[in-house]
Amino acid sequence: MNIAVAQSGGPTCAINASLVGVFREALKTPEIDAVFGSINGIEGIINDELMDLKLVIKTNEDMELLRQTPSTVLGSCRYKLPPVEEGGKTYEKILNCFEKHRIEAFFYIGGNDSMDTVAKLSDYLAGVNSKIRVIGIPKTIDNDLPVTDHTPGFGSAAKYVAATVQEIIRDSSVYSIESVTIVEIMGRHAGWLTASTCVLRANDEIAPHLIYLPESEFSAEKFLEDVRIQQAKYKAVIVAVSEGVKLAGEKSKPVMVDNFGHEYLSGIGKTLEQLVKDNIGCKVRSIELNVMQRCSSHICSKTDIDEAEQIGSEGVKAALRGVTGQMMCYKRISDIPYVITIDGIDAHKTANKEKFFPKEWINQQQNDVSPEAVKYFLPLIQGDVKIRMKNGMPVHFKLK
Repeated sequence: MNIAVAQSGGPTCAINASLVGVFREALKTPEIDAVFGSINGIEGIINDELMDLKLVIKTNEDMELLRQTPSTVLGSCRYKLPPVEEGGKTYEKILNCFEKHRIEAFFYIGGNDSMDTVAKLSDYLAGVNSKIRVIGIPKTIDNDLPVTDHTPGFGSAAKYVAATVQEIIRDSSVYSIESVTIVEIMGRHAGWLTASTCVLRANDEIAPHLIYLPESEFSAEKFLEDVRIQQAKYKAVIVAVSEGVKLAGEKSKPVMVDNFGHEYLSGIGKTLEQLVKDNIGCKVRSIELNVMQRCSSHICSKTDIDEAEQIGSEGVKAALRGVTGQMMCYKRISDIPYVITIDGIDAHKTANKEKFFPKEWINQQQNDVSPEAVKYFLPLIQGDVKIRMKNGMPVHFKLK
């Protein structure tokens, strides 16, 4: 048998580690011959654009370099499959590609939109009595996939954000004048990444002094009141805010959406900066971390990278057992010592769904998170990967 693997959605530090997990497990499995990589996600299957990964990943050194390379080495897409009952030609192209290349298992590495593809494709294949298996391998820095304890890519993004905010704290504290620094962090509807800045308290940092999530109640008046209260205690106030936080009345504004109906959001940092300028008048700046959160592999979490490879490997094992239509997921057994297991769930349970930051972990004032959140986040950012360097810069794996 042959297998195929593809990557989809936004880049992360760990998505290539999951690809390595699939590839390495396939090499150890006598039943598997070729391992095909689909170029640009499911689009590569539809357009029959595959590459034999054994021709490009030739050595253990290649696998190790790919494992620590950020982003999607096979390219990505945001292609939404049509409903099974309406997308006959599209699904026929996919089946023809699988049959042409003797592909009996397909692994899709991605987020909740990618699990929509896993669910629909497995439903279609079952409907035509095909034994081809489809397995979802999770990823997203947003940590918003239901059922799984956390997602590959999130731990590394959280580590980068925490380290960056800590450096911003040091930068902001050098002057004697009052200042407010607002750090805008990714998170459209779920505030996991912004909330993870609380891990700095494990290293005796007080900041960020205020943390605002999409799950929190928020108003301009309350925000200004919160800032003034913190200014009475600290000269340099640090605010962490999710990009998805909205001021009252903003829901009526026109927005751009992607193929899955998700809004393109940005600008809350600048909005809050202007509020402070107009109403408080101190030195203020906003910083949007933007795409740097996704691919900063130079400070990735070893726990994240190791688990990402492991979950890719477990996906292959599940397919060989005959499993299909499932997404692999982490189940946390304990925080201290940190222990997880890996299992599978029906992809329909996570496709197009979101897991929000727990309301019980948000304080009464709606401007901070509880110590329980620190216990949850801290194990996910542990360990360092020894990054291969050349001329003082990280080396990345590139397809030739």
